[in-house]
Amino acid sequence: MGDMKTAANCAVDALLSPPGTGGDVAARRQRGETLPGTGGDVAVRRQREENLPGTGGDVAVRRQRGEKLPPFGPDAPKSIDLSVTLAGVTLKNPVIPASGTFGYGREYAELFDLDILGAFSWKGTTAQARNGNPQPRIAETPGGMLNAIGLQNPGVDAVIRDEVPNIARIFHGPVIANVGGFTPMEYAESCRKLEEVEQCAILEINISCPNVHAGGLNFGSDPNAAAEVTAAVRRVTRKPIFVKLSPNVSDITEIARACADAGADGFCLINTLLGMRIDLKTRRPVLANRTGGLSGPAIFPVALRMVWDVYEAVRLPIIGCGGVSSAEDVAEMMLAGAAAVEIGAAGLRDPYVYPRIINELLNVCGRLGVTKIADLT
Repeated sequence: MGDMKTAANCAVDALLSPPGTGGDVAARRQRGETLPGTGGDVAVRRQREENLPGTGGDVAVRRQRGEKLPPFGPDAPKSIDLSVTLAGVTLKNPVIPASGTFGYGREYAELFDLDILGAFSWKGTTAQARNGNPQPRIAETPGGMLNAIGLQNPGVDAVIRDEVPNIARIFHGPVIANVGGFTPMEYAESCRKLEEVEQCAILEINISCPNVHAGGLNFGSDPNAAAEVTAAVRRVTRKPIFVKLSPNVSDITEIARACADAGADGFCLINTLLGMRIDLKTRRPVLANRTGGLSGPAIFPVALRMVWDVYEAVRLPIIGCGGVSSAEDVAEMMLAGAAAVEIGAAGLRDPYVYPRIINELLNVCGRLGVTKIADLT
C-alpha cells in the first residue's frame, strides 16, 4: 500500500509542479493545503463525512446510515428516460456488466449499489463444475486483454443453491444467466433448472463452446450446430433466449438467421476475438492455452459493425458488447441497432465505470437531443 501511495503522490507531483520539480507540491503538503484528486484530500473529506462519488467508503458509510444511494450525480438531468426493453423484459437503463467480468456480483456489491444497473450477466455457468484452463490464462495487449479462463464455474446446481439467494439480496433487478455447454443436452439441462429461478429474466446462451460431438468445433461456428443448441434450449424454457454470437466466423448473419429460425428471442454480440501473445524470452505463447479471447477497446469497431449487420439481417433485440468503455460507445452501439449494451473489460480496469457511464448517458442523450434513450435504436 505504501508503494501505491508513493506512486500516486509522484503522479500528482508531475501534474501540479513544473517539469523536473516537486517543491511546489511538497511545500503545499507541508502547509497542509488540499491537493485535488489526492489520497490526502479524500481522507480529509471522509473525516468530514462528505460524499465521495464512486468510492467504496462512501457506499459503506451511507449504507450504515440507512441512506438510499442515488444512481446519478446531483447535476445530471432528470428528464431523460434511460429505460429499455429486451424481449419484454424492462431494464431501468441499458448498462449491463458482461458475463465473466462481474462474477455473481459479490465483489462489486462492496463498491457501489448494484441497483443502479439495468441488469447484469452472471459468470458463464455449465451443467457440471469446471476448474477452467491452466494458468497463465490472462495476458495484456495494447488496447485490450486476452483471456483463456475456460469457463471455470461451480456448476448450475451450486449456482442456484449458493449464488442465486445472495444475488437476490444485493440486486433487485432482472438477471441474465449466461449458460455454456458441450452438447445440446447440457445446455438444455442447465436452462431447464434455471427456468425455476424467478430473478433470472433472460438466458444468454454462449455458443462459443466446443461441440464434443463434432471434433471440438465451436457451436457458434456452424449454423446447424448453433440452431441445434437454440432449439434444445427452446424446448425446455419459456424465458427469453439471447444467443451470444461469436465473431470468429465468415458470416455472422448466417449464424444469427439460423438461431432466429430455431427460436431465439434476441442476440448478444460479440464474444471475444481469437488472439495470441508470444513471450520473447521463452519464445512460447504467453497463455498456457496458447490462444485466448481478445476483448477491450481494440475490438469495438469490429463489434459495432457486426451489431449493425445482424440488426439489418434479423430484426430481433440485440445486446451489443465488445470494447465498450464510455457513454458515447453505448450511444454508438444503440445507433448501430443494440437495445442494450454489455460492458466487460472496462469494468476490470475501473470497477466504477458502470455508475459513471450511467450518469454520463444522461448528458449524452441531452447532447443528442433525445429524451428517451430507446429512440436511438
